[in-house]
Amino acid sequence: MPTRRKKGAGALAKSYDRAYFDRWYRDPRRRVATGADVSRKARLVVGIAEALLQRPVRSVLDIGCGEGAWRQALRSLRPGIRYVGVDSSAYVVARFGKIRGIRYGTFGTLATSELDGPYDLVVCCDVLQYVSTPELSRGLGAVAGLLDGVAYLEAYTSADDVIGDRRGWHHRPPAFYRRAFTKAGLTSVGMHCWVGESLRPATAALERA
Repeated sequence: MPTRRKKGAGALAKSYDRAYFDRWYRDPRRRVATGADVSRKARLVVGIAEALLQRPVRSVLDIGCGEGAWRQALRSLRPGIRYVGVDSSAYVVARFGKIRGIRYGTFGTLATSELDGPYDLVVCCDVLQYVSTPELSRGLGAVAGLLDGVAYLEAYTSADDVIGDRRGWHHRPPAFYRRAFTKAGLTSVGMHCWVGESLRPATAALERA
């Protein structure tokens, strides 16, 4: 999997404005992901979710969605999918909120965001290593409550070789995330994918990491 990441460590607050997205998503010299990268991940995650659900994915919640790259990738696979994006960027919400179904919110405020779940698929891609520990705990509990399928929780740890902007990065070992996810009632099925209590009985022993 690619290890170039987009956000990172330091005390100064970052502004997720247009310049930020230009730098990390559109500048060929610095961008950390292309549309092809997102499409490959989307195909993987939809395949895992549908194998476990035994039906097409109908709804997705995309947390920390940015400008909505996953929306395009998912709708190319499932045109009728119900997509809800959440992001903390005022720029993103003002520019793309209405046309791409993105609302303002953070990982820690999911429980109070009236997100009308549950969802077949919850995506949180390259966000969790920038979230404080109290916010992470609150948000994972909300994810478990909103999930009725598969959660793709892409996080990178102190054991990973990571390149990119390191401001805001929390250096945590893999065991930290495993404990936090398990405490929230989530079970790993591999490749950053997790299931909640409703789908866990549908998994085989060797599917569970």
